Amino acid sequence: MQIFYILAAVAGLWLVGMSVVLYKLFKLFGKLTKGVEEDVSKKGFAEVRSRLAVLEEDGKSHIQKVGLARFNPFKELGGDHSFSLAILDSRDSGVVITSLHTRDRTRVYMKDIKKGKGDSELSAEEKKALSKAQK
Repeated sequence: MQIFYILAAVAGLWLVGMSVVLYKLFKLFGKLTKGVEEDVSKKGFAEVRSRLAVLEEDGKSHIQKVGLARFNPFKELGGDHSFSLAILDSRDSGVVITSLHTRDRTRVYMKDIKKGKGDSELSAEEKKALSKAQK
């Protein structure tokens, strides 16, 4: 029976010793990694922010607004086969493409748009397509 008490005491001392060793290891690990984790996460967030700013600025020049106006310019033709299509970026710059359909041909015209204004006079249908795109 005495051997049982001796083995229990040895096991208890061994558990206490291992607990002390683990406590010291976790404390040392905490000291070693305290500043590193914060520094790595701050650098990561800064990199993500800078990339997002570049993407936002780049996205302003891509197509973001589209407006379509269909119309019938000639009474003798049935249906709205002609159209004006406004394609704009976030700064309201882009193009208006107009297609006029007749019995024997189709003509396509394009006008530049800068900051919501045409470089030449816009027709009523082109103005309608432009206003739809700007909404």
